[in-house]
Amino acid sequence: MKILFRILAAILFILFFGFALKNTQEAALRFFFDYEIRGPLVMLLLAFFIGGATLGILAMLPTLFRYRRELGRHKKTLVGIEQEKAQVLKARALPPQPDSVINT
Repeated sequence: MKILFRILAAILFILFFGFALKNTQEAALRFFFDYEIRGPLVMLLLAFFIGGATLGILAMLPTLFRYRRELGRHKKTLVGIEQEKAQVLKARALPPQPDSVINT
């Protein structure tokens, strides 16, 4: 299975590399206020792909940190429950103590 994935990755690499070689002509991206970027089409596509991936990761970070905080809270709760369970089991394991005898 690992070899199959490597073969698939190699095929995809060759396809994308061929795509990059075919799209080396210069392209112009025009933004607002007459701002323009010129460069090879494949480099512009790569730059915008990397920018989009970065923005996607940054958008996920608050959720990731919230889940990590909740996981830490749940782990602390589990530790407390395990300690209570150990105390109960320890109390059950002790032999019954006789009632205190009152000498009169």
